[in-house]
Amino acid sequence: MKKSHFLLIDTETTQDSLVADFGAIICDRKGNILNQCAVLVGGVFTDPINHPLFFTSDPDGIWSKDGQDKRYKTYKRMLKSGSRMIANVAAVNNWLAKAAATYQPILTAYNLAFDLDKCRNTGIDLTLFNQSFCLWHSAYAAYAQSKAYRRMVLNLHAFNAPTRFQNMTYKTNAETMARFCLGQPDLVDEPHTAIEDVIFYELPILQKLCKSKSNRWLVNNKVRANWRDVQVKDHFKPI
Repeated sequence: MKKSHFLLIDTETTQDSLVADFGAIICDRKGNILNQCAVLVGGVFTDPINHPLFFTSDPDGIWSKDGQDKRYKTYKRMLKSGSRMIANVAAVNNWLAKAAATYQPILTAYNLAFDLDKCRNTGIDLTLFNQSFCLWHSAYAAYAQSKAYRRMVLNLHAFNAPTRFQNMTYKTNAETMARFCLGQPDLVDEPHTAIEDVIFYELPILQKLCKSKSNRWLVNNKVRANWRDVQVKDHFKPI
């Protein structure tokens, strides 16, 4: 029987919706990493004036303006240490083409639609891969409404802030899902650097799914993550 492989990707993006940091691994169903790519995209990351790293108006945290400055410093340290290199889009596409030819992997990412959109904007070609699925939707379908997951959410107080309409949901993001899949509730937050997020957070989710779900289930799963189905008021009662 032909061995199946996955291409698991993650991106860190710019204020104008381009990919600055591209991370990808080729792995098998057991989570063994066979190949990987971790690059800062030339012409995007290297042009911070026209393509600044994404930030918001929030005064604190990783996505603030101060957080943006810290992320640039982190990437500069990575370049100096050799854990990142600068590569242009053509080089990334060349790596992807070789990966497609060698492994014929199934493409996935945690919130695949987001990464597909940003890669498309940047010219990174993911149309080479015939099969794909969203790791978030699959993990959501498998675990998000289970008693065990909701118990962990309650223990961690993993709730999103109420919206202006007072809708409050519990978290199903990669950090929270990785804590569940690893059985490590004290797992630190994602660094939000692409290859590290892939290896230490998203890969464990894929590994757990592969223990009980077939490739066919992963690719054909129709359940989609929906905030309406994870509202706190529907799943938790005040004591």
